[in-house]
Amino acid sequence: MTKLNPVVAEVTDRIRDRSARTRADYIRRMDAACDSGVGRAKLSCANWAHAFAGAPIKDKLTAMSGAQPNLGIVTAYNDMLSAHQPFERYPDLVRAAAREVDATAQVAGGTPAMCDGVTQGRPGMELSLFSRDVIAMSAGIALTHDAFDAGLMLGVCDKIVPGLFMGALAFGHLPVVFAPAGPMPSGIPNAEKARVRALYAQNQVDRQTLLESEIGSYHSPGTCTFYGTANSNQMMMELAGLHMPSTAFVHPETGLRDALTTAAAKQAIRMAREGRGRMADVVDERTIVNMIVALLATGGSTNHAIHLVAMARSAGVLIDWTDMDQLSSVTPLLARVYPNGSADVNAFQAAGGVAFIARELARNGNLHADVTTIMGDGIEAYFQEPSMVDGELVWRDGVSESLDLDILRPASDPFQKDGGLRLVQGDLGRAVIKVSAVKPENRIVEAPAAVFETQEEALQAFKDGKLNRDVILVLRFQGPKANGMPELHSLSPALSVLQDKGFKVAFVTDGRMSGASGKTPAAIHVSPEALAGGPLAHIRDGDIIRLDAEAGTLITVGVGDLRARPAARRSDAHADGSSWGYGRELFGAFRHVVSTAEEGASVCFQPTPGATEHTDTPPDPNVVDRAVDA
Repeated sequence: MTKLNPVVAEVTDRIRDRSARTRADYIRRMDAACDSGVGRAKLSCANWAHAFAGAPIKDKLTAMSGAQPNLGIVTAYNDMLSAHQPFERYPDLVRAAAREVDATAQVAGGTPAMCDGVTQGRPGMELSLFSRDVIAMSAGIALTHDAFDAGLMLGVCDKIVPGLFMGALAFGHLPVVFAPAGPMPSGIPNAEKARVRALYAQNQVDRQTLLESEIGSYHSPGTCTFYGTANSNQMMMELAGLHMPSTAFVHPETGLRDALTTAAAKQAIRMAREGRGRMADVVDERTIVNMIVALLATGGSTNHAIHLVAMARSAGVLIDWTDMDQLSSVTPLLARVYPNGSADVNAFQAAGGVAFIARELARNGNLHADVTTIMGDGIEAYFQEPSMVDGELVWRDGVSESLDLDILRPASDPFQKDGGLRLVQGDLGRAVIKVSAVKPENRIVEAPAAVFETQEEALQAFKDGKLNRDVILVLRFQGPKANGMPELHSLSPALSVLQDKGFKVAFVTDGRMSGASGKTPAAIHVSPEALAGGPLAHIRDGDIIRLDAEAGTLITVGVGDLRARPAARRSDAHADGSSWGYGRELFGAFRHVVSTAEEGASVCFQPTPGATEHTDTPPDPNVVDRAVDA
């Protein structure tokens, strides 16, 4: 295997050094859990009887022996999420697979699973990011029965996989396998979907036309086919070594998908019997770096600039946006999948898929090849693809050359020499920007600010023609403390329209953009957020802002000392509106204690003093007081 890229090695070493104490503490706790023995040996007869009271007699007899593994299934099934609807029948498949190898499997518990596609632009989106930590807690509740020898996590979409990952790592003394459901078949072309959305934003087509277009895009069980957060999740789980190889983008309700689900269950049981593959050993500093590199090489979702931080912390690994930025500088962009191109994930899979990406990155020295995976030692198993031959699951080497160079490129001839995510920073704070879909001529914007507190205000200004100019739209009070950090995807069509008119346009916010953020430059997740004393609280309409993704800067021009100005206060109407209704009143405690975006925006894992190398701008006490009041 090719020697590791020196920047990848340097960043990994820095992460390892920074994480020495937290990682050692995590491993100590997992070792102690292993030393205490298997769960079934510790449960009393009454405990064990309760655990299998509702099971069929064959499973009861197997369990009574006390010698066979019991696989705990944690499912995020619901039939509102098209990607999760296939999970309805997975437990039966898994239980049958377990019986074939003289073991048992039980649904340990379920987790909530929000659909961001339903809540986009709605108040419920303010619970979306917090749902990740609720999912982590729910997975913990499911597994805390201590009756399981291994875990099988069923999840696909945006916050669900990060939450399951975090919850499962709390039980990292167990082997854990993740099993997805796969993407839906392709619908109308993505370019056509984007065209209709832009026309609707300009009132040139009616709502019925828009609805027909959207139904043509989202039309059957399976993951949405664009490369947003859900499909970025699947790419990362493969490169983390937690999937069966090349399982991410196999369609649901096919013989191959069922065979892969069965194989995942049997693999978890096999690891439990052999006493290997515990999740704490699979996920370490090298694994986290591989996940970041896979995200960068494929132009994946910006949401993972937050999720990955929290996911890594659940294994005692401390990362920040500087690490991601430096890895991006040496990671070639190998994929063009919508919104970074016109193809969808089905075309990506047909062109070579994850196996091609894994091999190219490893051979180019961008991945740690010596990691532990659920398949054993080394990354090479993830160069393979599954197929069905005479009704049996077989593995073969993936394609050695891309079958469509407009979708997949080799590392020797990438779409661009660096990855799709960059850090920008300056007197407005630290933020991330996804540039893989932004044309080079649009990556530097210097223009007057138009400042808003809500998406609705910004969209109304667009409809009224007030943004028909060079402009940097600033949307503040959208951070985790303010309102749970909703995605702001509803603004994408309007920003695209302005850019297409020839205006220099950019977006700056302490909120999130969708995993489908595209061609308009957007500095997002600005940290610290406005409500916690961030500089965005001091920006005024007309201030000149310069966003330079090439130089990595986010600064004001000719403004002077922002801190000399009084901080803007969120209006009472907006503050009150974010604290109740649609279940938001249940999450007041989350808003008070949540960490910053760069610290993972988590309530599960609080900041570690001295963990990062940068220093955030000191908070404005007036704004901090307002955060408490809100």
